[in-house]
Amino acid sequence: MVEVHPLLLQFGVSLLAILALFGLARALGLGTKPLLQDAAAVQRAAHEVEDGFATSQVSIARSKKCALAKDSAGRIMVIKLHGNRFAGRILTSKTKVREEVDGLVVDPHEVQFGTVRLSLTDAASWADAINRL
Repeated sequence: MVEVHPLLLQFGVSLLAILALFGLARALGLGTKPLLQDAAAVQRAAHEVEDGFATSQVSIARSKKCALAKDSAGRIMVIKLHGNRFAGRILTSKTKVREEVDGLVVDPHEVQFGTVRLSLTDAASWADAINRL
């Protein structure tokens, strides 16, 4: 019978345990970043940011990590991925928006939130709506 050094055996068992935990975490979907797949996901994120914000118009960036949402009162919210959660701000007249070749750069005029770059197909209409705030 081959004798295995105890440290080598401990290393092997620890490695197997780590791989098993990694597989379990992947199977449960832990550690994955959420995405804004559809209008319902944007609605949920907007509702988390401000209770009662009911979206009437939504535009999701191509990356699915940020979006713009408008409610029936005409308020516009920008939503972005922050860590593994979504953060959002309702835009005001202080908001700066800049059109770029493939989208918008929205600056809600809040240093802690920062700017949001959205690659949108309907960037011009959103820029006009934000500028009218």
